[in-house]
Amino acid sequence: MAGIQAKLEKIVESAITALGCELWGLDYFVQGKKTLLRIYIDKPGGVVIEDCEAVSRQISSVLDVEDPIAAEYTLEVSSPGMDRRLYKLTQYDEFIGQKLTVKLRMGFEGRKNFTGILKGIEEDEVVLEVDNEEYLLPYELIDKANVVPTY
Repeated sequence: MAGIQAKLEKIVESAITALGCELWGLDYFVQGKKTLLRIYIDKPGGVVIEDCEAVSRQISSVLDVEDPIAAEYTLEVSSPGMDRRLYKLTQYDEFIGQKLTVKLRMGFEGRKNFTGILKGIEEDEVVLEVDNEEYLLPYELIDKANVVPTY
């Protein structure tokens, strides 16, 4: 699945950039006969519905030409939202000092789920403070990380 996601990212990224947005992340799900391609975009000042519409039209055209998905699929384009998922290690820098929830692929120090303050990045590890204790979480073990919104 990671191979198709990387291929899709490569195909859509330049189309998104050309419209003044950036590709924040991409999810590709196949459940039975249903396939979903969800693309998250961002830009300085935030994303509005018109951005999502323009990117959706452009990506639809590009995907029709490139035809990387053999089956019928649903395309969704959205902003990452306040509880945005972090897809790349480089995205973590922007959220230092904020609360994150992190789910690991496998147990680390006896647990898989962490919620704490992002203290920084050290090489390829995410430094997360949980209950006054710092954890250095190997990035390759992170299955999913989201920013916890503050209201």
